[in-house]
Amino acid sequence: MFDLTTLVGIHTWLSLIAIGAGAVVMMGLISGRALPAWTAFFLLTATATSATGFALPFERVLPSHIVGGFAFVALAVALLAQYRFRLAGAWRWLYAVAAIASVYLLVLVGVAQAFLKIPGLNALGPSATAVAQLVVLAVFVAVGVVAVRTARHGAAPAAYA
Repeated sequence: MFDLTTLVGIHTWLSLIAIGAGAVVMMGLISGRALPAWTAFFLLTATATSATGFALPFERVLPSHIVGGFAFVALAVALLAQYRFRLAGAWRWLYAVAAIASVYLLVLVGVAQAFLKIPGLNALGPSATAVAQLVVLAVFVAVGVVAVRTARHGAAPAAYA
């Protein structure tokens, strides 16, 4: 039988891999470079992360489930923009917003989990958690603004056309 510890481990590793791949995709977005293999890998691992999160047992809806729901919506927009609409027109900047939002949500949960599970961070208390989350949000908003400007005003990379 499949054990819960294994599922949590798979979910955690998928999350970390998706964050890493998402960072590469974000760099491509802000530089205006298409990275089709990295994009596909990111979208696959981010979707798998959300799916395995919902596979974990629970008795009531938790904040992580709400974040996971938002993550699925962001991923659906990113997948549609990338593979159905081929980043045509407004779908290019919508993809940038959705992809960055997806990475942000992964990092948001990662920071929250770090402050819950790592004793040294946990000892800093809720104020430190809030400050860390605000810093993460500020970084992602800044990256998002640059990525959307690049997507809206820059020439589409050849792989986007």
